[in-house]
Amino acid sequence: MAGADVKQSADSPILDMTRGDDRREGIEDLRHHTARGMIINTAYQVGLVGLSALKGLVVAAFLTRADYGLWGLVGLALWTTLGLKDQFGAGERYVQQSDENQEEAFQRAFTVEVIFAAATAPAVVAIVVGFALLTGHMAIIAPGLTLLLLLPSTVLQFPTAAFYRRMDYRRQRTVQAIDPVIGTVVTVVLASLGAGYWSFVVGLITGSWAGAIVALRASPYRLALRYHRGTLGQYVRFSAPLLVTGLAVLATFQVIFLIGSVPLGLAGLGAFTLVGNLVQFTDQADTIVTETLYPAVCAVRDRIELLAEIFVKSNRLSLMWAVPFGVGMTLFASDLVHFVLGRQWSPAVPLLQIMGIVTAVNHVGYNWSAFVKAQGNTWPIALTALIGSVVLIAFGIPLMYSNHLVGLGYAFAIAELVLIVARGIILARLFAGFRIVRHLFRGFAPTLIATGPILLLRALTGHERSLPSAIATFALYVALTCAATVALERTLLREAIGYLQRRPQIA
Repeated sequence: MAGADVKQSADSPILDMTRGDDRREGIEDLRHHTARGMIINTAYQVGLVGLSALKGLVVAAFLTRADYGLWGLVGLALWTTLGLKDQFGAGERYVQQSDENQEEAFQRAFTVEVIFAAATAPAVVAIVVGFALLTGHMAIIAPGLTLLLLLPSTVLQFPTAAFYRRMDYRRQRTVQAIDPVIGTVVTVVLASLGAGYWSFVVGLITGSWAGAIVALRASPYRLALRYHRGTLGQYVRFSAPLLVTGLAVLATFQVIFLIGSVPLGLAGLGAFTLVGNLVQFTDQADTIVTETLYPAVCAVRDRIELLAEIFVKSNRLSLMWAVPFGVGMTLFASDLVHFVLGRQWSPAVPLLQIMGIVTAVNHVGYNWSAFVKAQGNTWPIALTALIGSVVLIAFGIPLMYSNHLVGLGYAFAIAELVLIVARGIILARLFAGFRIVRHLFRGFAPTLIATGPILLLRALTGHERSLPSAIATFALYVALTCAATVALERTLLREAIGYLQRRPQIA
């Protein structure tokens, strides 16, 4: 890993990996901050998910189903637009840059963020009005357009990107927490007073502006509009492929829901949504890893050997829980439906089983995008997203009509096979000598060791299981997986635990 004096100031990232002679200290400090950042970001995301779920449940007690449904339409229109704006934002390109004058770099990035937000406003208006006309619910126009007030407030929260670039995760997440906390309190209070779906609108706006005020006060740099010729082009070249990626993913699921409503019916789409909700836990957790790594990867982007080490080790750590989760979903799908969800979800079992394996395989090299973005080349991300979308739609439509839910699962499996091959080619070019098949087998090894005894036990005892036996079998699977993981990955686990201690240790 590239060496560094570890310096922190208003004009440099918390880890400057370009100066100094103490290389060993630079390596250890980078790893130490990354490991602690993982804990902070995980705690933040868990709290955010819990707060969101609590808000939804509490507010549901005060709103009518009609009000909640109307808010659902507003939210769908709004997040479609703002989600794409986040993809096209300036934050990741700002983290990736390494200009000499960081205050000027921050101000140029902030200016680009203002331009992106201004360009988003007409799209928000068009989508809100379009949704109203398509659904016939004109009542969504007023709250939808009112939520345009979110655009300037989210721009004014841009200073959190400076903390992110420095890997100052504690301050970044502390400032970012203001928005959801204040927003939740306001929403719940207004809902209890009878404000209906407007409680969501006012709560979101209040929380966002509160977060903006705190971000402005905490900003390490002075906010100013500073535009240099070529700056917008640099940011567009970096962010345009990410926008294409977001559009490809959005289009894929829009097609599934619009076309799939005929062969699958609402019940089938409900089963697909259920599976998606289960799968998203692994995706969210791996996203935490990727986001935490990104500033560190940018700091050492010129050291290919070090990047390869970071990539392999971080993904192996992610696979320690992602693969057991996915394979466990396949192994215990029928038990989950029979003993927890209820027999009405029985048609979802085959899809759960297929998607469990697909999810596990998908996390092999999942964080590769952070390493490509650190190099400033984001088109491979867009290309793979487009390939995946085309394959999924091309196979998904006929397979949904011929095999219904199972066919949709087959389509995801085919798309995942194509994507893992594409990912392997990209990674082999980025990291000489990397072989994704070998990496896959290493990541799956502990879980495969645990799966064998479970399948043998089921073969000996039969398919009919009681709740106690199902719980015991699941506990055995978890215990065997943990034991096999410790046995096969002892060195990596010891190293990772060492980074969380006061004095990091190398295994």
